[in-house]
Amino acid sequence: MGRSAARLALACAPALVLLFSATGIDPATAATTHTIVIEAVTYRPESVTVKRGDTVLWINKDPFPHTVTAKGVFDSHVILPGRSWKYTPRKTGDHAYTCTLHPTMRGTLKVQ
Repeated sequence: MGRSAARLALACAPALVLLFSATGIDPATAATTHTIVIEAVTYRPESVTVKRGDTVLWINKDPFPHTVTAKGVFDSHVILPGRSWKYTPRKTGDHAYTCTLHPTMRGTLKVQ
């Protein structure tokens, strides 16, 4: 890191502490985005563990549509090639999901 960047980081640190204190956000427990790539008719990674409130983003890199469907929990509907879909889980549990268009595609979303 260059000197200018280091100075900027140090200058901003007190403001960030005040921001997190005022909003009640703990940076250590702030929500995270997890990315799952749909490619070669698979979900990569196949299993992901997240925390409640995190965001899970599925990106379709295949040349044809897919879905991300856990019956009764979430359903992306059709995700076209080059598009994405995101989901923010609110309940804990292990959720097996599949592509309704390609039932051999399977994944698991573990929410803590």
